[in-house]
Amino acid sequence: MNQKSDTLYVINFWATWCAPCVKELPYFDRLAAENKSSKLKVVLVSLDFKKQLESRIKPFVKEKNIQSKVVVLDEPNYNSWIDKVNPNWSGAIPATLIVGGTASAPLFFEKEFIFTELNEIVKPLIK
Repeated sequence: MNQKSDTLYVINFWATWCAPCVKELPYFDRLAAENKSSKLKVVLVSLDFKKQLESRIKPFVKEKNIQSKVVVLDEPNYNSWIDKVNPNWSGAIPATLIVGGTASAPLFFEKEFIFTELNEIVKPLIK
């Protein structure tokens, strides 16, 4: 992701087995829906195993009616990319990376969000 981009990227790391992750997913969809005419892209990165795409991830996305873009991390060694996302990340989820827009530097949160908090962080960063 280009952190100099006009588009603000909100990238959430989650998994189907993570209860706090599942709880906050609708907030990311709502954020995207309420800002669909803005330069905002929400990407939900599933940390479920890629081999579970058909058996678990796709049915989960359909059942939960997730509208945001969902991608599955295709990396056999998860530890190799954690530092690339944020060197202070323990690897715990949920975690969210915000980059681009008017953010002067990437913002990283290793926590569960409620909608109002997420919205308050993101809104001022949308160009």
